[in-house]
Amino acid sequence: MRQCGLQDKLAELGLNRLQIAAAVGNIIGRMAQPGSELATHAWLQQRSALGELIDCNFEAMDLNRLYRASDALYKHREALQDHLFATAKSIFGFGETVTLYDLTNTYFEGIAAGVAKAKRGHSKESRSDCPLVTLAMVLDGSGFPRRSRVFAGNASEPATLGNMLSGLGAPPGATVVMDAGIATEANLTWLRAQGYHYVVVSRLRERQFDPALATEVQSAGAVTIQIQRVLDEQGHALLYCHSPAREQKDRAIDDTKAAGFEAVLLKLQAGLTKPRGAKDVATVMQRLGRAKQRFARAAQHYQIDVATVATDAGDPRATQVSAITWSKRIKPGSAAAYPGVYCLRTTLVEQDNATLWRTYTMLTNLESVFRSLKTDLGLRPVFHRVERRVEGHLFISVLAYHFVHMLRLQLKAKGIDNSWQTLRDTLAAQQRVSVTMQRRDGRTVHVRKASRPEPQHQKINAILGHAPNPGGTHRALV
Repeated sequence: MRQCGLQDKLAELGLNRLQIAAAVGNIIGRMAQPGSELATHAWLQQRSALGELIDCNFEAMDLNRLYRASDALYKHREALQDHLFATAKSIFGFGETVTLYDLTNTYFEGIAAGVAKAKRGHSKESRSDCPLVTLAMVLDGSGFPRRSRVFAGNASEPATLGNMLSGLGAPPGATVVMDAGIATEANLTWLRAQGYHYVVVSRLRERQFDPALATEVQSAGAVTIQIQRVLDEQGHALLYCHSPAREQKDRAIDDTKAAGFEAVLLKLQAGLTKPRGAKDVATVMQRLGRAKQRFARAAQHYQIDVATVATDAGDPRATQVSAITWSKRIKPGSAAAYPGVYCLRTTLVEQDNATLWRTYTMLTNLESVFRSLKTDLGLRPVFHRVERRVEGHLFISVLAYHFVHMLRLQLKAKGIDNSWQTLRDTLAAQQRVSVTMQRRDGRTVHVRKASRPEPQHQKINAILGHAPNPGGTHRALV
């Protein structure tokens, strides 16, 4: 944080010493012991030695000061994000060429009746039983956040793009990378009008792939990816990419869905011969429709015939199902016809296949950011019942991610590429301890210092330029 000049920036924005300490406590608490602001307050008072490192008595700090610090951080979010990104750009010397954009959501504990943005929608954590709130993020290709914003839990993903990128100040010809959920034709038209290039996952349903026309690219894991390039009528380059790992995954999913769909068909078929089995046409067709909806990925490949027979010669409408038969034929151009194939769409037609594919893989960095936010940095769940506190809670996790990413990049440059969870567990082993000794004259000596660093601590400290005895040694004679 000092390397980024965070405290100086907060002072420039008008925060006093205690407010800055509370803001730092919120962010470091989210990094070291992720949880709510209430949990962070307890951690700062009972377990953390942070107060000794920054000369602040957290034991005397009221919980409301942490909440007000959260409000202040969110109030100045634009200035803080701009400052931190510019500082990271200066430290690491990267250029702005690629912009990554995606959204995630998190859920509330409780009904959150007083939060206007708490809406029910599709939860990425399978918690659609709870109100949700959506976090949208724009990241540079370096992995540092450029902008974040909070939307309602039921926000339409495509509708957020213009809101997030307008006024971003990206250089002319910058490239935007995003997934198919956001890459609508309207959004792609808007990006072209704004002067952006893009690499997106295509929303086109028809697929094709001819290995004889494909070139090979080596992934970071030494896996060969085959890419076939096709130009469409709008001048885009369509890259049909085949991944062996993805093919294995697609086949497993298709087999599972097909088995589930056929199990329903067999059950309906067997019910026709049972005394109490479903034979009514309306009932059978309703159950068949539900199965098609549930197993839509598999159902499109089946031709199903339902035969009926009259049950009352005097009433032609009185019929029941007499037989259900089906045949399977893979739909041309579908995912099942080309397992392991996905399509990228880009305006960068002059770049080679390998460069374009590696640009797209940057999107996995953003997906890992959201995983880190939700699992390592306390993004979920949300306990607040006040709108600004909800947005402040999410913004603290975004700030925490910035510093985590900065630490990891510096360590990675020296050969330490561990996850934040692993690094946090390693660093947690060094603690500040107090030793009390009784003198012969009856007086007591208290010594407060950090425990001796282990070899892994020494290596990390050497890379980051940290003192082996953080906080120094304090002696008191009573």
